[in-house]
Amino acid sequence: MITGIVTEDGVPLIHISVGDRLWPAVIDTGFNGWLELPDSCRDAVNPLFLGRIVSELAGGVKIEEDAFRVEFHFDGEFIESETTFVDSGTILIGTTLLANHHLEIDFPAKTVSLERVD
Repeated sequence: MITGIVTEDGVPLIHISVGDRLWPAVIDTGFNGWLELPDSCRDAVNPLFLGRIVSELAGGVKIEEDAFRVEFHFDGEFIESETTFVDSGTILIGTTLLANHHLEIDFPAKTVSLERVD
């Protein structure tokens, strides 16, 4: 099980290890993709270029970006994931990555719980 917090701004946040660093990772329930990683994680996950994709952001804004297949450690196991890279210091975790997990966000208690369901 992974636990985290809800920040003062109302953002569900956990920390995950990528490479040799612990990164803040936002659970983004409005993001139906897999994963968005900081550019500085690129070397740690050995990305395989998949192609260009069109992503729709909040407010209907569409952008074209490169998509990659990566392997990384998540919730006790190595998984394959589709990802994009951005100039940011925070990881975004999308709902596709959480397909085998039970997510509980308790806003009043400011807690996040993520548990794999097999």
